[in-house]
Amino acid sequence: MNIDFPFHFDARGATAQTDYADQVRDMIEQLLFTDPGERVNRPDFGCGLRQLVFAPNSPELAATVQFTAQAALNQWLGDVIAIAALEVTSVDATLTVNLTYALKATGQVQTVTLIQGAP
Repeated sequence: MNIDFPFHFDARGATAQTDYADQVRDMIEQLLFTDPGERVNRPDFGCGLRQLVFAPNSPELAATVQFTAQAALNQWLGDVIAIAALEVTSVDATLTVNLTYALKATGQVQTVTLIQGAP
């Protein structure tokens, strides 16, 4: 059963479900936006991208995010996805993360773009 994230109920009142590709995308989003130490029984889980919303943006920050995101994805989702490309760019107040990966179970290639920026 692939439970949709965020958790909600469908029109029938049952737990909302999703397909495998969407569930993996949800897992990637949860991993990247979870702060290390946020999960009680997994204190090393997460990448901490959410902490950077108000951090000073720079090419050095983008390089750091790319390194930590790649490490977290390989550690926690390495058995589910194969990373084809991970690019983190820093432009003005916006940090953009572009991830292209293949689902190991199906070979299907997916692309995710995540944008962080201060308002």
